[in-house]
Amino acid sequence: MTDAPITAARRPGEQALTALGLSAPAPNPADASPHSFPGGGRWRTEIPSCEGPEALAVVLKEASRLDVPIHRISQGSGVWMLTDAEITEMVESTGERDIELCLFTGPRGTWDIGGSTRTDSRGAGLRARGHDAVAGCVEDAVRATELGVKCLLVADEGVLWTLHRARAAGIIPADTTLKVSALIGPVNPAAYAVYERLGADSVNVPSDLTLEHLTEIRRVSGAPMDMYIEAPDDLGGYVRMYEVAELIRRGAPLYLKFGLSKAPGIYPYGHHMRELTLATAKERVRRGRLALDLLARHGADGDMAPLGSRLPGDLQRFEISS
Repeated sequence: MTDAPITAARRPGEQALTALGLSAPAPNPADASPHSFPGGGRWRTEIPSCEGPEALAVVLKEASRLDVPIHRISQGSGVWMLTDAEITEMVESTGERDIELCLFTGPRGTWDIGGSTRTDSRGAGLRARGHDAVAGCVEDAVRATELGVKCLLVADEGVLWTLHRARAAGIIPADTTLKVSALIGPVNPAAYAVYERLGADSVNVPSDLTLEHLTEIRRVSGAPMDMYIEAPDDLGGYVRMYEVAELIRRGAPLYLKFGLSKAPGIYPYGHHMRELTLATAKERVRRGRLALDLLARHGADGDMAPLGSRLPGDLQRFEISS
């Protein structure tokens, strides 16, 4: 990670409140992240929950219409829910626009026969239960990367470490990036640093972390962070658009994820959910436009990473023993 100049963006309502004698304290420079993406820029964009070629086409068309720059598009149902032809079409469509495509790997505990995930405690959550589940994630990773996918989404620490080792061994391409799902996202700096060392190239943190939590994380790790600016209801439904400039100041390098609250879940996707999936895909792009407009209004839109950039820079890793 390269250091970047820290500039304080204007806060929402700052000028009007100052005129009324209600100004806020000046931002503390010590709270700001010193990190940026390699090649420059402190934030990138991501459109999540793009569940197939048809939804992708809707996203790309709406992004062009609303002039929403996109660095990454991610899918949540999983590699196994797409045919080879569908994956290839998505790879080609994103490749033409130099957008990173990220697909979710393998079986998850919430979809297998494990009963503990349906208890009040949620048990092991989305983690891969048993050897066969890990093997299924690896199979998805190999298949997806053979078809040209360059980013894989994981929801299990063991799968993350296994795929990092597979990347080092040449089983999957060395430039494959590994992204940690919000569904297992770390909530403290020690855990965040562990994910980085296990092989994560970007780490999705829960959207309910405070600004101070982001600063704490940035004191120990420069690994790119993903954060829902608007979170789906099953992740809390938080809407943090008015904080977007401060989220960047504290959390850079940061992927701004444009999710959608007050919408039914669509995983695992099938054509029986087609109309809902296409409508929500289109609205996620619009939410992105709203967040970007706020950034521009607050004078914080000038630090976007170049379009087409996807690599995370030099990160800390645990040693891989032979």
